[in-house]
Amino acid sequence: MSPERRPRLVVYTHVYPNSSQPNFGLFVRERMRRVAQELELVVVAPAPWFPFQGLLRRFKPEYRPRLPLHETQDGIDVYHPRYFSFPGFLKWTDGWFQALGSWRLMRRLKREHRFDIIDAHFIYPDGVAAKLLSRWLGCPYTVTLRGSLRRFERSPMEKKQIQQALKGASLVLSVADSLRQDAIAWGHPPDHVRVVGNGVDLDRFGPEDRVSGRERYGLPANARLLVSVGGLTERKGFHRVIEVMPSLLERIPDLHFAIAGGATPEGNNEPQLRQQIQDLQLEDRVHLLGPVSPDELRYLYSAGDVFVLATRFEGWANVFLEASACGLPIVTTRVGGNAEVVNSPDVGLLVPFGDAKALEDALHQALTATWDTEAILRHARDNAWQHRIPELVEIFRAIHARSESSVPCSDLEGR
Repeated sequence: MSPERRPRLVVYTHVYPNSSQPNFGLFVRERMRRVAQELELVVVAPAPWFPFQGLLRRFKPEYRPRLPLHETQDGIDVYHPRYFSFPGFLKWTDGWFQALGSWRLMRRLKREHRFDIIDAHFIYPDGVAAKLLSRWLGCPYTVTLRGSLRRFERSPMEKKQIQQALKGASLVLSVADSLRQDAIAWGHPPDHVRVVGNGVDLDRFGPEDRVSGRERYGLPANARLLVSVGGLTERKGFHRVIEVMPSLLERIPDLHFAIAGGATPEGNNEPQLRQQIQDLQLEDRVHLLGPVSPDELRYLYSAGDVFVLATRFEGWANVFLEASACGLPIVTTRVGGNAEVVNSPDVGLLVPFGDAKALEDALHQALTATWDTEAILRHARDNAWQHRIPELVEIFRAIHARSESSVPCSDLEGR
């Protein structure tokens, strides 16, 4: 395809790193900044706003932080238009308000020929807003499924809008087959939903010296160490691991548990975690390290013996591949797309969600087993980003070509 025929994209998502939340939505940026090496793109990351949210920040400092209207990341323009969003209720209005809040900026970018395709990430509210903007601006859109569809099962207003957004997309992308199967179960044609998983940056993540990694974070040199990474929210399940620590310590007396992460827009249960640690008298065994930058995480992963995430749901958690790239075996719950990432007993162990005894036993097994580190590293190499991006680029090129010629995208589906 000639250079002038290359499509231009607008990545449309409320989950994207920003100057106030540098670790928020890194998985979206990591994916799309690599696409930007092949195709021109701009990012529109709408920010929720409510007239009195400044008062709420007095009680929850991390709540909806102030964002610049524009910033540049990796040479990519990132815009943060505000949209009206009720705090905690009437969430079925978010898609409409997000589209309205983005309308003026998106119209200007379209007139400046900055994009041909809207590439929305997360179905709600981003995918719903993308459907509206697509109709108003006369351009195709895609939706990438992340997280969970099932959480909308009992929200009929949101679900109806989601169904319409999925149906109207040129193509629905999914980071995991589990999400694809959920969309199919909702009645969408299998050929309309295509899996393109996330990947891992092997230049950023790789094995480092274990002893120096532990020194870096003040962790004991000779102990056995569990490591976990993620936002401090109930969903990630750090409390579930802490819950089984007393029993594990009876079996593995030198065990420690290090958690890297901080508050996120999804929530902050650090006070509850600290209370739990105190109640179980684990102050000298559980280490809350706070947020760790992506460039530093390789040292923390390499310091550990086992990576654990007792999460309630995930689409495709990049932390698993990051841990694998550093040679760490994994213990996690069999939810969402976890079994697609931890897809072999050579890589890690899966346990039923909510089964504390199974989690304890799997952690004990993982901590006392002899793992084939080369097999774990090979798994990470097989899932490097360079295996994902060409497929994405080809999808966008084909959608653009058919949009230009007004030919349906049917032969895109099912490839």
